Amino acid sequence: MPASREAVQAVLKSVADPVAGGDIMSSGVVRALNVDEAGAVRFVMEIPPSQSAAYTKIKEQAESALKATEGVSAVSIVLTGHTDKAPPDLKMRKAEPQGPQRVPGVNHIIAIASGKGGVGKSTVSSNIACALAQQGRRVGLLDADVYGPSQPRMLGVSGRPASPDGKTILPLRNHGVTMMSIGLMTNEDQAVVWRGPMLMGALQQMLMQVQWGALDVLIVDLPPGTGDVQMTLSQKAHVDGAIVVSTPQDVALLDARKGIDMFKQLHVPILGMVENMSTHVCSNCGHEEHVFGHGGVAAEAAKLGVPLLAEVPLDLQIRLASDGGAPIVVSQPDSAQAQAFHAIAAALVAQGVA
Repeated sequence: MPASREAVQAVLKSVADPVAGGDIMSSGVVRALNVDEAGAVRFVMEIPPSQSAAYTKIKEQAESALKATEGVSAVSIVLTGHTDKAPPDLKMRKAEPQGPQRVPGVNHIIAIASGKGGVGKSTVSSNIACALAQQGRRVGLLDADVYGPSQPRMLGVSGRPASPDGKTILPLRNHGVTMMSIGLMTNEDQAVVWRGPMLMGALQQMLMQVQWGALDVLIVDLPPGTGDVQMTLSQKAHVDGAIVVSTPQDVALLDARKGIDMFKQLHVPILGMVENMSTHVCSNCGHEEHVFGHGGVAAEAAKLGVPLLAEVPLDLQIRLASDGGAPIVVSQPDSAQAQAFHAIAAALVAQGVA
């Protein structure tokens, strides 16, 4: 029988915290504790960075205690930390410059971003990934939208990633795409209530500790906005470029411009823009209607001097395909709706980033 949350908490209360005093539960070190239905235990230990050596030993004690607990099938603990003030001798020390790093085995990284939510960024990401796979590329998809992970549903992936050694994570695969998402580590209806340091730790773990294998391109589905995840990705990993997704109306374009400016500040090139929900064609009469306006993204792309990669229609079949776990380029590869995503994939190959 899988261990209960209460049983896990009782074990963690038996692990002393000599740094803060008491045990690691009462001291508040343990954060985001999750015990799933199979008995897998996952949590974050939020610690002062200066005490990493001491807490590494405490982490090992907690892992040993939990692994010896009946009903615990797996244990995953992430150490993360932040400080509220700079060290007193900050001005006297010179930090070694550490720029973005290559992810082992990954040739290119493409970020898919949007200034605001609800513009179809995740749908575009999954279809681009599958379209590139159909063109013979070795493709990975990292669902970095930690608060709203949707790629497991869109790619029809279920189950939990394995970790043979407790350090390396084995991603899942479907439709020719290797995929990792925080949604695979939590229950579908469970909210991820994390602060910035936890987000950054989780993203770095999914980037560097996942066994991606040899990939031509890793597509990263970013959360909307201009926050911690976008900054961490751009600063820690070598990103070849970003695609900005927007709908045509002015409100969406206002936020898209902020996203473009963010990438400019982070020195990430813009590979192009995608106008999603560009037009709607009535399935009964064939009348074409621009529900959200038309041409706004094209004008913005021309202003920036970047390509307009595609105008994706607002179509029921695209939505049904994504909800069904087989994106439109997989379920209806020869359809008119899928051609926009095939065009994006071809453009990325032509740019030499996929």
